Amino acid sequence: MWIADNWKDYEVLDCSNGEKLERWGDYILVRPDPQVIWDTPKKLKGWKKMNAHYHRSKKGGGEWEFFDLPEQWSINYRSLTFNLKPFNFKHTGLFPEQAVNWDWFSDKIKKAGRPVKVLNLFAYTGGATLAAAAAGAHVTHVDASKGMVGWAKENAASSGLSDRPIRWLVDDCVKFVEREIRRGNTYDGIIMDPPSYGRGPKGEIWKIEDSIHHFIKLCSEILSDDPVFFLINSYTTGLAPSVLTYMLETEINSKYSGTVMSEEIGLPVSSNGLVLPCGASGRWCKK
Repeated sequence: MWIADNWKDYEVLDCSNGEKLERWGDYILVRPDPQVIWDTPKKLKGWKKMNAHYHRSKKGGGEWEFFDLPEQWSINYRSLTFNLKPFNFKHTGLFPEQAVNWDWFSDKIKKAGRPVKVLNLFAYTGGATLAAAAAGAHVTHVDASKGMVGWAKENAASSGLSDRPIRWLVDDCVKFVEREIRRGNTYDGIIMDPPSYGRGPKGEIWKIEDSIHHFIKLCSEILSDDPVFFLINSYTTGLAPSVLTYMLETEINSKYSGTVMSEEIGLPVSSNGLVLPCGASGRWCKK
């Protein structure tokens, strides 16, 4: 498992009975997590003295209960600053487990010894975009949500990266890649974090099981002649790491000789030293 264990401002304190107890900077949150199927005693005081608690509804969705939490606050990871706020369906605007991937591709960018163009698809609030830009890459950030792209720009400003070469685009990721193929544009690194299900800005439907293999194949057409890396993240239960490996082997490594690895990613749990699984990632890089 690849473990995001370099955080100072974020911590999974404990997890039990479908929930995780987290420290986000100075604030303690309790949020649901479907992986936490065990029921162990909730001994830490944070379970009773949290700043906010997201309650999942049996009918689907849920709602926040606030005790003492600002509308917005920020945390840091290395040189990056992320603005957080509680919003729909338990999220805060950041997936801390992805830091293990930020560190991986940042190293690849720095060691390339040349300018690196990176495309970040389904880019959300820009964690990967900021990490790539901070490492020296030229980044194209694409997400279908105008609000998420705006949030990513705020994170870039807070991180002192507003002057870096980042293109911010509100667009359907599949249609954008199709246009890039026609335009002949290429990238040295591609990052994608596709949702299990979603809709584009014009109602385009995305279902990962039906779409992901074709999309990886499309993206292989906009890789440069000498690509540096390719990263795909999955939070879909049915997509095992081995499935990500298979797709990367057949669509990327068959064209560019390199190395493919796929693993679960996770976060360390302070109370017991175990690791909470948080999805999977597939990585390709040149040898």
